[in-house]
Amino acid sequence: MPGILQQQSDERPTQIEVKELHPTFGAEIDNVKLAELSDGDFKTVLELMAKAGLTDTTHVDFSRRFGDLDDIRPYMTGGRKPRYDYYELFDAGNVDEKGNVLATDSPRSHYGKGNAFFHVDSSFNPRRASYSLLRAAKLPPPNTGGNTEFSDSRTAFDTLPEELKQRLLEKDYVGAHSLHSSRKRGSPSFFADLHPEDFPMHRHRIVQRHEPSGRTNLYLGAHIHHIEGLSETESWQLVWSLMGWAIRPENTVSVEWKSDGDLIIWDNTAVMHRAGGGAYEGKYVRDLRRTTVHDASSTAWGLNEKKDTRPGFNSFENPASQKLQASMT
Repeated sequence: MPGILQQQSDERPTQIEVKELHPTFGAEIDNVKLAELSDGDFKTVLELMAKAGLTDTTHVDFSRRFGDLDDIRPYMTGGRKPRYDYYELFDAGNVDEKGNVLATDSPRSHYGKGNAFFHVDSSFNPRRASYSLLRAAKLPPPNTGGNTEFSDSRTAFDTLPEELKQRLLEKDYVGAHSLHSSRKRGSPSFFADLHPEDFPMHRHRIVQRHEPSGRTNLYLGAHIHHIEGLSETESWQLVWSLMGWAIRPENTVSVEWKSDGDLIIWDNTAVMHRAGGGAYEGKYVRDLRRTTVHDASSTAWGLNEKKDTRPGFNSFENPASQKLQASMT
């Protein structure tokens, strides 16, 4: 359906097209030039942009309007160099430093397998992420897969069986999140020698108030290693019970990338997401680049000390960490 962004002073209103993607969350917005967006129009832009027309520079500049940006410096160890000119751009694609398609059995492909599970970006950091802005620099041919899927974790909480909902509210469980855990879960054989318990984890409550909407949210995802205070069996029973509920078809939407330059924006404190596979893997370039905004809410730091201890690959003396580092190069 067509719409008009609110007119600001003497500015002409911007004609846009809005398409609902799901009854409870997600919209596609077309005919918006993000690099030229006024401050008034910017306030209406929260979910998905089509044909955004951004470069690496304007992608980073636009993202800064949402808040302070995360960066890849903790991963730039052992002589690694960024593939882009900006440390604020995360490489979410399947290409190497020369632009060639990664083989499906390459170390970096093994590293990326964990992204096929529903997760929230940066929950393994002491300060979690709010918005992620993912841009398609180059897409594979149509009908070869590669959608990005989302789960509405606020509605998931709203619709929980009442007994389970009350248990979560009363117990106020805390999840321990680990990048190492999700990487090993995605490719257990490749990372057989990687033991997430050997590395620091960061703690965030599972049930939280989503401050922008005032609704209650389930803060879950593949980076959760365990729930504190429960046995390993009890922890995983609860994690998979909640995850299974949150990713039911009525809570999810699959977003198809349509054109180079498309941009998807989501709030990690309200939804989970995952990367979809397909026939493009190992054959066609899928070059996606992401900026990630630090959360500024009252629960941004969870139960963690307020200092920058992002995990990265700082434990050089650990051979398993060295293998994880090598998988990123």
